[in-house]
Amino acid sequence: MSDQDSQDRTERASSRRREKAREEGQVAKSMDLNAAAVLGLGFLAIYMMGPYMAHNIMELMRHTMTHAPQIVFSDPTFLKIFVDSLVKFFLLLGPLFGILLVVAFAVNIAQVGFKITPKALEPKFDKLDLIKGAKKIVSMKSLVQLIKDTLKLTVIGIAAYKTIESDFDTFFLLPDMSIFQFASVMGKLTLGLALKMSGVIFVIAALDYAYQKFEFEKSIRMSKQDLKDEHKDTEGSPQLKARIRQVQRDTARSRMMDSVPMADVVVTNPTHIAVALKYDTEKSEAPFVLAKGERKIAQKIKLIAKEHGVPVIEDKPLARALFKICDIGDIVPQNLFKAVAEILAHVYKLKGKKVN
Repeated sequence: MSDQDSQDRTERASSRRREKAREEGQVAKSMDLNAAAVLGLGFLAIYMMGPYMAHNIMELMRHTMTHAPQIVFSDPTFLKIFVDSLVKFFLLLGPLFGILLVVAFAVNIAQVGFKITPKALEPKFDKLDLIKGAKKIVSMKSLVQLIKDTLKLTVIGIAAYKTIESDFDTFFLLPDMSIFQFASVMGKLTLGLALKMSGVIFVIAALDYAYQKFEFEKSIRMSKQDLKDEHKDTEGSPQLKARIRQVQRDTARSRMMDSVPMADVVVTNPTHIAVALKYDTEKSEAPFVLAKGERKIAQKIKLIAKEHGVPVIEDKPLARALFKICDIGDIVPQNLFKAVAEILAHVYKLKGKKVN
């Protein structure tokens, strides 16, 4: 992204832009958070499950050593005992691996949510470009990352040294301890060191996540023109929307004109307004409007009516009232029943039909 592009991108990213970035695997995420959680909770799990795992491993070794003569005769190659021991070993460590897997998965979900994005898994052959790779190595982003990593290692190293330094006196007592005492003391020291380092890494990770969030928001910012283009793509251009509305109006008008030949009468203004009425006792308890229009549409309604033998009757007040009050498909209002009934009676008399 050029400096000019960066200056133009002053607007917050839209939800559509964020979704597109997410589909491409572009999210705000700190790998240090994963490391802190896995390190801290992993060592805590080892400390809590350590006695159980150590006991079972010792039982496995004791059993193997005790039955060594029988094993030599029954399994000269030691293949079977090796496979069995390996399976049991991994079964003992299975809960620990399961905890670490859940922790790593949960931290990722907490940061970016859960969504499968196949596009992010697609191979990107442009990453094999040596020139682009060299530019990334000497870029400002790489320099910032190098400084961050150096500071992280320095802070973690100082924290580890301070933790070990506080327990120097304990180290002089280790030679006089039994194996179980030695293991217990070293386990506690290791756990304390791991938890303190995890705490330091977590603080660093929190800062790193804030920085990654800032960089992510900066990378997906949009210019005012980008927002306009996106809105145009989403909602459609004004010209396209106007064209769609025009097509919809033309379609509705065509259907309306097709229904005019089924009308019983067309009431006119006489030149500006035309309203086609239909009275079908099987469909409605009162006359209803089949079609209506003014000016050119009114003229076309009258023309179609005359072509199909539908009576056209002039009644200015009634035509205006029907046009203003009723939409297509509406039943004639009660206050206009009498006027409409008189017109229909006249039409039916002309046709020789009876008024129900």
